[in-house]
Amino acid sequence: MSLGPWQLVIIAILVLVLFGRGRISEMMGDFGKGISSFKKGMKEEEEGVSKPAPRLEGPSHEAKPAGEVASDPRPAEKTETPS
Repeated sequence: MSLGPWQLVIIAILVLVLFGRGRISEMMGDFGKGISSFKKGMKEEEEGVSKPAPRLEGPSHEAKPAGEVASDPRPAEKTETPS
């Protein structure tokens, strides 16, 4: 079942009556702003891909995998405990 031209006209009139011309115009303006913002974001993303990302420095210590135990390069201080 497809919509014929008269059904589309009736639907358009109902939408116009329910929302009003001003509200529909506002919604279409917001829709256009959204599309232009999306295109701008895509353009910025393409420009960002061509430029290398800045390198982030990690922690100053050497990272070890979870299975390995990291040893402290400084020897532990011996503390005497009174008995």
